[in-house]
Amino acid sequence: MQEFVFFISGKVKKPLTIDPTVWIFDERKIDLTTFFESDMQLEQENDLIHYTQKISQQFDKEMLEGSEPPNPNRDSNRIKYNRQELINGSFGMPLRSFIRNAAPYEDVQSIIVETTENQHVTLPIEKADYLIAAFSDNGKPLHKDGPVHLYVADGVSQTAIKRVKQLSFV
Repeated sequence: MQEFVFFISGKVKKPLTIDPTVWIFDERKIDLTTFFESDMQLEQENDLIHYTQKISQQFDKEMLEGSEPPNPNRDSNRIKYNRQELINGSFGMPLRSFIRNAAPYEDVQSIIVETTENQHVTLPIEKADYLIAAFSDNGKPLHKDGPVHLYVADGVSQTAIKRVKQLSFV
């Protein structure tokens, strides 16, 4: 039986083993159908700046309006999601934050994408910020040709690299 994980390895400070089956409830996932039909772009801003701005807005709101402690007797504390969207959607996860967490060394020149069929596709390191790992198609995990499909969302192509098992930085 095939493993349903993929790896980020090579010239990185922290190699990662990633299980894409847990991404379905992750708020960072993107709807691939909407993404490719509308020619959306991945956010290119710095993650730390984005986080700081978001936290600052929340802090300002709480200073002006006050804060309310969580109430366990209220349903608003539960995670909300659209069940139909999860059942029928095709989703992907931008890999930028995972790649940054792996911390590739400064001298890395390219990324070798290895598939479960022992095929290798070489991408320049400049494409790292544009990688999206598709993990769901029409509400189903990619069991037949997974664990993930890899898209390079740089506006040039929408062709997926299927059966991706490893991203190796060289």
